[in-house]
Amino acid sequence: MKKILLLAIFLNFAFAKAQTELPQLSLRNIKGKKINVQELSKDKPVVFSFWATWCTPCMRELDAINEQYSEKQEEFGFELIAIATDDSRTKPRVKTEAMGRNWPYEILLDTKNEIIRSLGNPQIPLTLIVKNNKIVYRHSSFTPGAELELFEEFKKHLN
Repeated sequence: MKKILLLAIFLNFAFAKAQTELPQLSLRNIKGKKINVQELSKDKPVVFSFWATWCTPCMRELDAINEQYSEKQEEFGFELIAIATDDSRTKPRVKTEAMGRNWPYEILLDTKNEIIRSLGNPQIPLTLIVKNNKIVYRHSSFTPGAELELFEEFKKHLN
């Protein structure tokens, strides 16, 4: 019985840790360059948007953010990294979709869903604000206007 209790406590701790930090992983961008995910949020907040080419709400969210992206970048340094969760079958559509929609974001490929699994397998679209590798804001799903809340939350974590 004690072993089961210890195992439950350990799993609870591991799950809680996975929910508050991004894992130490490197992903490739759509140009093939390997990028360490943890290095992206050092000393500044960064938005991570998890999406897939088959996810209509994901596309709507990224399009809505794109409408004000350059303005918000200039205003307060807003930065978004779009992490595609497409598997090997749909991966070829990621670059085409991103370029066709004229998204200015850094696009990373998580074809094995390593990050999503480390976060407890949440649904997409999933939007996180991460600062110093700590998740400081989390939002799942998309409704029109949610991008405005995201911009406000981002500003809260600037300093």
